[in-house]
Amino acid sequence: MVTVTLLGTAATMPLPERALTTALLSWGGHSLLFDCGEGTQAAAMKAGVSLSRLEAICLTHYHGDHIFGLPGLLQTIACQGRTAPLLLTGPRGLESFWSVMRLLAGPLPYQIVLADAAEQPLWFEGGAELSAIPTRHRVPSQGYLFHLPRAGRFDPQKARSLGVPLRDWKRLQRGETVDGVRPEMVCGPARRGIRVVFSGDTAPCPALETAARDADLLICDATYAGDELAAEAAKYGHSTFRQSAGLASRAGVRRLWLAHYSPRIKEPEEFLPLARAICPAAECGFDGKAVTLHFEEE
Repeated sequence: MVTVTLLGTAATMPLPERALTTALLSWGGHSLLFDCGEGTQAAAMKAGVSLSRLEAICLTHYHGDHIFGLPGLLQTIACQGRTAPLLLTGPRGLESFWSVMRLLAGPLPYQIVLADAAEQPLWFEGGAELSAIPTRHRVPSQGYLFHLPRAGRFDPQKARSLGVPLRDWKRLQRGETVDGVRPEMVCGPARRGIRVVFSGDTAPCPALETAARDADLLICDATYAGDELAAEAAKYGHSTFRQSAGLASRAGVRRLWLAHYSPRIKEPEEFLPLARAICPAAECGFDGKAVTLHFEEE
């Protein structure tokens, strides 16, 4: 299972009740943080989640409202005793960005490892895969697709016939090869996994729509509310409620969370009907909103 928690849903500047857009994704004792705007640490405490055991911090771009919380977070988890390396990924310019951030963060007792998820997917425990999605903003930007696969159904009879000891069955189910017996020799076809997409700041674009195909959850830019602001949204590389809903509908997503609201949007729920008219699965994100996604029952 995968748990996703919105830590912030604001754009441009934090508000008393709305931190800057950040999301935490967790599975099997591991977690990823998407963006790290000002207020991320306080938002995490308010939501009751821990950021001390992150596998990676995944930045969508280098605008201040998405990165100003990073030096403080790195210092905090250092004070909490972290020694394990921490992955940091982002779009083009990551090395230059980190050369500045490392000065602000100061000496750390753990290594920051720069990784390019656009060049090749990043792999984590349980076969989890993180891929970058090219998006359309005013600066180099990318969203992310997280995929937790699910192996085919295990066949005990095949395992016995191949002489695999009972103690090693779980290794095969985890995808390991045991004494020459490969997982596909004792498992059926791979089953549907769990897919989560985090858009970051973007105007609607084909790459995001393709990545979101049949996603269990799409967290999508909804900076602007009404259609009358579509031209302004395009100018600044953002989306309206209806545009995000249209993309989600075409992609066939199972759940859409709107986020990254302009400070002009005081009550996002007022504009939700604009999105639901196109995508009934649309919901307004809010700070602390969480969901646990499970594998499909068969």
